Amino acid sequence: MDAVTYQPSRPPPGNGVSAGPASDAKTFAAAALLTFAAGMLVLIGYIMAGGFGGFLGIIGAVFGVVWWKGLHEKVFPRDLPGASMAGLAVAALVLLGLAYMMA
Repeated sequence: MDAVTYQPSRPPPGNGVSAGPASDAKTFAAAALLTFAAGMLVLIGYIMAGGFGGFLGIIGAVFGVVWWKGLHEKVFPRDLPGASMAGLAVAALVLLGLAYMMA
């Protein structure tokens, strides 16, 4: 009778999508800030010119997201540079301040 060999099973590979908890937190923060900044653009447009300004704000928000994607090759890249996060946070705060002063 032939000998039977035993090969232990390999452990399943790790999650190939996530680069770790810090990267996931940066991606979540970028999503929140992009959404907030887009909403601020729409609000500022609405305050300035009513419904048509809100429409222009939507167009501006779409162009902003397209620019962000062109800059990072994805809307939410796996490894987002800290400088981009800081710039996005500053832009969102400036838009918030502008909307606050206009209201």
